Amino acid sequence: MSTSRSFAHAQHDTQARASTYAAAGVDIDAGERAVGLIKGAVRSTFGPRVLGDLGAFGGLFALGASYRDPVLVSSTDGVGTKLKVAIALDRHDTIGRDLVAHCVDDILTTGAEPLFFLDYVALGELIPERVAQIVEGMAAECRANGCALIGGETAEMPDVYRADDYDLAGFIVGVVERDWIVDGSRIRAGDLVWGIESSGLHTNGYSLARRALADLSLHGVHPRLGRPLGDVLLEPHRSYLPTMRPLLEAGLVHGMAHITGGGIVGNIPRVLPDGLTVELDWGAWSVPPIFDLIQELGVVSFEEMTRVFNMGLGWVFIAASEEAEQVRMRAPEARPVGRVVAASTDERVRLLGAP
Repeated sequence: MSTSRSFAHAQHDTQARASTYAAAGVDIDAGERAVGLIKGAVRSTFGPRVLGDLGAFGGLFALGASYRDPVLVSSTDGVGTKLKVAIALDRHDTIGRDLVAHCVDDILTTGAEPLFFLDYVALGELIPERVAQIVEGMAAECRANGCALIGGETAEMPDVYRADDYDLAGFIVGVVERDWIVDGSRIRAGDLVWGIESSGLHTNGYSLARRALADLSLHGVHPRLGRPLGDVLLEPHRSYLPTMRPLLEAGLVHGMAHITGGGIVGNIPRVLPDGLTVELDWGAWSVPPIFDLIQELGVVSFEEMTRVFNMGLGWVFIAASEEAEQVRMRAPEARPVGRVVAASTDERVRLLGAP
């Protein structure tokens, strides 16, 4: 934990130049208390391949000899301004889950299983109980995905963040056998596009959502939502690993897209080979009412909505049309939402029947 003070400020007050770290705004004792509070949650994610314990300078993870030709897959991300909702409500038990699930889904697009996760928490003021809530959420999502929370860093930086503010970043490493990598190269015209519904906004588009909904109370129950707005906005980002695992093990998946920043139209093309377009049937999945509310109150165009939000479709995967029954049997939750066709224009995603 480190911080700095401007010389201009220090010159005005000799006392404020800080003969102790605490006087400079960094509480080492609070940091140590936070570590004590999270030890149990972190250790609960360890398995036999985690070597060592909390407090080391580096986390050790044994890959083992069970792989033929392992390829490590890594990713990093944050949760954006969804944090502002958590801070406004003083609820921090789900934001860590968001961080882990988002990172798990990102590497899942290659077919990778998560191995271990690291976090970075930066705060204006280190409140041990708040840090414990955040990390306990991370640990819960790590356990749910068979992932070790192998390390992390908590930085108290009062000169960078206001007292109540904080930021999160996550770093994940997974593994996939080289010949099981899913990279979209098997996608062909005639393949079916399948979708799995999101749990809400996930972790994207919150700057626009917060602006559009600024006149509504986070505690109020809007008639379209049926529950407090804050609950809807803090609905955790879901992990698609449990649903996708049986399909991956059967070798049925030609490509996958995690619908994050960039929305439906921005993420699907990332896995499409040149010369192909995806046609999606608007209405083939349910659009949660929160998106309609954002669009209406924020006066946001439909085109902008599909460029920013997942619109209820959190995950898309592509499989051969002749394997449709196999897909249904292994992933009953998935539904066909479109098809792959030969590209006739530069448009990579077409929304058929969209308003």
